[in-house]
Amino acid sequence: MKKRKFKSESKKLMDMMINSIYTHKEIFLREIISNASDALDKLYFRSLTDSSVGLNADDFFIRIEIDKPGRTIKVIDNGCGMTEEELDTNLGTIAKSGSLDFKEDNEAVDNVDIIGQFGVGFYSAFMVCDKVTVETKAFGSDEAFVWESEGVDGYRIGECNKDNFGTTVIMHLKEDTEDENYSKYLDNYTIQSLVKKYSDYIRHPILMDFETSKKKEDAAEGEEEYETVIETRTLNSRIPIWKKNKNEVTEEEYNNFYKDKFFDFEDPIKVIHSSVEGNVTFKSLLYIPKHAPFNYYTKEYEKGLQLYSKGVLITDKCGELLPDYFSFVKGLVDSEDLSLNISREMLQHDSQLKLIAKTVEKRIKSELEKMLKNEREKYEEFFKVFGIQLKMGCYSMYGLNKENLQDLLLFMSSEDRKYVTLAEYVDKLSEDNDKIYFATGETPEKIEMLPQFDSAKSKGVEILMLTEYVDEFVLKTIGEYKGKKFVNICDEDFDLDTDEQKAEIDKINADNADLLAEMKNAIGEAVSAVKFTNRLVNHPVCLGSEGAISLDMEKTLNAMPGNEDNKVKAKLVLEINADHPVSEKLRSLFDSDKELLGKYSKILFSEACLIAGRSIDDPVEHSRFVCDLLTK
Repeated sequence: MKKRKFKSESKKLMDMMINSIYTHKEIFLREIISNASDALDKLYFRSLTDSSVGLNADDFFIRIEIDKPGRTIKVIDNGCGMTEEELDTNLGTIAKSGSLDFKEDNEAVDNVDIIGQFGVGFYSAFMVCDKVTVETKAFGSDEAFVWESEGVDGYRIGECNKDNFGTTVIMHLKEDTEDENYSKYLDNYTIQSLVKKYSDYIRHPILMDFETSKKKEDAAEGEEEYETVIETRTLNSRIPIWKKNKNEVTEEEYNNFYKDKFFDFEDPIKVIHSSVEGNVTFKSLLYIPKHAPFNYYTKEYEKGLQLYSKGVLITDKCGELLPDYFSFVKGLVDSEDLSLNISREMLQHDSQLKLIAKTVEKRIKSELEKMLKNEREKYEEFFKVFGIQLKMGCYSMYGLNKENLQDLLLFMSSEDRKYVTLAEYVDKLSEDNDKIYFATGETPEKIEMLPQFDSAKSKGVEILMLTEYVDEFVLKTIGEYKGKKFVNICDEDFDLDTDEQKAEIDKINADNADLLAEMKNAIGEAVSAVKFTNRLVNHPVCLGSEGAISLDMEKTLNAMPGNEDNKVKAKLVLEINADHPVSEKLRSLFDSDKELLGKYSKILFSEACLIAGRSIDDPVEHSRFVCDLLTK
């Protein structure tokens, strides 16, 4: 055999090829199988115009053989093979791609998926091997040749005996080290899992033999005797489900594919299968799960779609394909237009990916809109699980995506506790009503206990009941919807009074200014004001707020990590029912016993806090005041 050095390349470049380009060593098998697939496709393409080939599409195969004692993996194909010159050119020159040359010379290759582009995938074998041998015989040739290399020191080429055309790559694995277990690649099931992961949709069958036990047919009656037999299995699925027409795939097949590939135990709530042609061409198969993964709302959760190029898995989680607010979507994208780097693990140009991502985002939104319109019950089921993600999408990035998402949001309505969209709420408003009313609380039941809720309901107001921490922030971010402003019924902006009623309550507050000032002084800095109100029905007091920070926003912001030493504070207002008997009692105490008025003021404030779901700063003092009053 003639010993040769790698052409035009240095030891440093070879070291980079072996140690730096690829992230995961296991992809060596993907690269070798992809090369074999290219060899098969080249001969298949020739068979379309050359009857002497005598082969049809079903005659081509890739076979994997494992020799544990010899520590070798063989990848065998019956493809086009190589001449001595091609062997020397393609494997003797790093970054020389025979597949790319073939594709450029045959522009009409429409139905043949030539995978190789850069001519470096073959060398990934040296990440796990200390020696690689290639035996090959070109189709139609009587001569066979062998290429052999231990890596950076060069390679040898010579003649060999090979009965059939095609190529056999023999990879001798390195010895195990403390850091690397190379022997795992000698396990049949490890190889099977790698084929399923990376090369499941290579169009040609990938075959491997498995030892299995089989009951002997000639066993004596009443006895069970078994023998070891060799079973040849096809490891790959070959035809991707997403490349089939929709009418060729059943719902059960879609669901089984989802559960198998994305490790879910339930069927998805929605399947989105599409084929896109235009500035970028791709096929996608997307799923909306029925439930959130156990780690979905943790830092450990990683969003993304599987990304394929020509049926070969490039990355298992391509986060760039999904915006955060659609991070719950599972699935894949397969495109032949992607410009990959030489490791096939990264994209060279993100403009292609951005075009795909934008199209995928629009399709997901369109399908959610259809579900909302035509399958309301199913959409509500989806929203209960992932609605908070859509709300966060509205709120994050200063509302950049609010226009895109606001019509997908649902909020529980005070009318029969049914979910409504903002559009549905606004459609029921009269033309002169320019407000959307809402209330916040831990549960719908607690919201209904709010004193302000009774007043609003008594005046026929529909109220959006916000029970998630992000809800009020979302409405603040949206600001207005179709010209309607959002108003919290617990804020000072909530006002359904006539001009006459407003004038009347203003006069009551003016006439009792000294009383209210005395009460404010007794309560202290906990409130910004005390005032009489006519917006309460049965309750004596309530707690309101003024300014941008509401009671619930204060609670949410202060609960966030990092805000322990920088607490925000809502401007609280103690509102007293002007028509309640307690009002007369307060006026009487102002004239007769200001000390007792101070105790009444603090008790009323504590009661308003409890009704609003806030803790009392000094429960011991509150208890003492109540006990003092009970003994009088």
